[in-house]
Amino acid sequence: QVQLVESGGGLVQPGGSLRLSCAASGFTFSNYVMSWYRQAPGKERELVATIRRAGSSTNYADSVKGRFTISRDNAKNTAYLQMTSLKPEDTAVYYCNAVNAVSSGLRYWGQGTQVTVSS
Repeated sequence: QVQLVESGGGLVQPGGSLRLSCAASGFTFSNYVMSWYRQAPGKERELVATIRRAGSSTNYADSVKGRFTISRDNAKNTAYLQMTSLKPEDTAVYYCNAVNAVSSGLRYWGQGTQVTVSS
């Protein structure tokens, strides 16, 4: 059974930090490109960051560059999103996404974790 389970969300003050985790099971994690997306109320889901299979290549949305860092540990089947200098506009539900590097039709989503940035 394929599962992506996000954790680490919560309420944080502006300027604070959070680290999200995405624990994967049921598929060969190292064969998948991992991404984080987010969706704020009333807005479309947007891509935040992507990391390739070996972790050597990453991409970020302009809105989070320099503040967020995506990483992965293939031995632990886990992807991470370190978020720093958080802003109220970062408030959203954050989703983990896995896409097979060879067959892009194989893709999975987590259930999401809420991040709220507010004083």
